[in-house]
Amino acid sequence: MAVQLNGLWLPNPSISGTSPQRRCSSLSTASVLAAASPLSSPSTIQIVGGKTPSLYGTANTNSSDSLEVHKTENFWLDLDADLYYWTKTLRPIQWYPGHIAKTEKELKEQLRLMDVVIEVRDARIPMSTTHPQMDLWLGNRKRILVLNREDMISTEDRNAWATYFARQGTKVVFSNGQLGMGTMKLGRLAKALAAGVNVKRRAKGLLPRPVRAGIVGYPNVGKSSLINRLLKRRMCLAAPRPGVTRELKWVRFGKDLELLDSPGILPMRISDQSAAIKLAICDDIGERSYDVTDVAAILVQMLSRLPSVGTKAVYNRYKINMDGHCGKIFVQKLAAQLFNGDTHQAAFRVLTDFRKGKFGWIALERPPR
Repeated sequence: MAVQLNGLWLPNPSISGTSPQRRCSSLSTASVLAAASPLSSPSTIQIVGGKTPSLYGTANTNSSDSLEVHKTENFWLDLDADLYYWTKTLRPIQWYPGHIAKTEKELKEQLRLMDVVIEVRDARIPMSTTHPQMDLWLGNRKRILVLNREDMISTEDRNAWATYFARQGTKVVFSNGQLGMGTMKLGRLAKALAAGVNVKRRAKGLLPRPVRAGIVGYPNVGKSSLINRLLKRRMCLAAPRPGVTRELKWVRFGKDLELLDSPGILPMRISDQSAAIKLAICDDIGERSYDVTDVAAILVQMLSRLPSVGTKAVYNRYKINMDGHCGKIFVQKLAAQLFNGDTHQAAFRVLTDFRKGKFGWIALERPPR
């Protein structure tokens, strides 16, 4: 629960057991100075509370898990609730270029030819980088889940996701498409899952054929890089930005496996704006779809609360103190100190630093419970 004072979210000292953060609206330089000084006049106070929809479900107070596990669960619940409120006043993030609509139609047709589907997600935000229609499209087809960029998350994050998907019975491979880690395991697993295809063909008196595997996922999660590493040569165009691959392309991997590289696919409308913000932070959606300053401000607020980062790490990076965890004010201070007041450049620096691991390798999501 939090108290809203003139557009800022502040902790409510009368309520125990909560740790909400201050939320900043668009602020001019003058209002930044005013916000930093004591309030001299009465303000309209709005108490905000109640349960909010959460990616991480409802904490189970009767669980026999350790106190530390409870603390971790509650932290992610609180962060998810705060993120929901932080995004409510922002311009919605939507990105659906024309080639994605075309790709979606063609991909549905190609799915009929696939023996196994390899879904690639960003290991930092696995829940936010899965298409809401993916299960419907794939039906009963065999699926391998690849969490790419495993080098950008901690061992603790990796173990948490590995346990979660193992409990679901999902085949998961952690990979690093840039260095090739996990690619050989992926190739072997795809062939093993689809081995029954040629058994049936032989029973019908037909010659065996290569296993067909389609690689699908959101933009810029590393699908093409993964294929290039698997093939050990540059067969698919790849670049560290969304929207580079624009058409379906079949490539051959040896005599036993054919891979379909596909452009990133997104829902026509992203209803979950908390997920959309994470896509923007991780560079998994087109930059034109969001305000860089708003996204960077929310990232700063998230980093300040993550136990593995915190305000100290943010200060050590930029030598700027945070005002009550307010990301908007922080970005404006950074702009004034290093970029001649250019908040866009300051915001872009913060996002780039996160994407390059300058705050450490951290995930922005934990498994639902």
